[in-house]
Amino acid sequence: MKATLSAVALSLMLAVPAFAKEVAGVKYPETATVEGKELKLNGVGLRKKVVFKVYTAGLYVENPSQDGAKLISADEIKRVRMYMLRDLDKKTITDAIGDAFKKNAGSKMAELQPRLDTFNSGVTDVKKGDELILTYVPGQGTRVQSKSGKEITVEGKDFADALFSVFVGKNPVDGGLKDGMLGKD
Repeated sequence: MKATLSAVALSLMLAVPAFAKEVAGVKYPETATVEGKELKLNGVGLRKKVVFKVYTAGLYVENPSQDGAKLISADEIKRVRMYMLRDLDKKTITDAIGDAFKKNAGSKMAELQPRLDTFNSGVTDVKKGDELILTYVPGQGTRVQSKSGKEITVEGKDFADALFSVFVGKNPVDGGLKDGMLGKD
């Protein structure tokens, strides 16, 4: 009987996904599978604007690191999973991402602008509890997925580099969010 209970307990534990981190009440699993590859949770962070909690974000990568430049430059699958803690309209999201994107893109901005416009077309208004998922796959581009929007893909590693720099680059949208996503919290 004891062996049977132990077996049942073990099978229940294996059936429930393991959660590596929790931030602002949002749980992030230890791994995510993309294109058949298992990504590891690098870190999670909280985006704040003044005193308001805006969203949490988890960064999933093939090879975790606390070096943002290394993560950005790696031509590997990576994913940012953003969980909204409040309602946000499309303009608020695209303006915030766009400002940090432009700072990180620097002299490449003119070349990247048409693809940023394509990216922006895939972003929609979000409600509290919605997710916005950004996934870069080498050779395919960066997928933008949301509950209420159409899924789009933006080509180019250079675009992905500038986009992921918004979170963990030299000029992030939020320094505390960057530290969390790099596992430095």
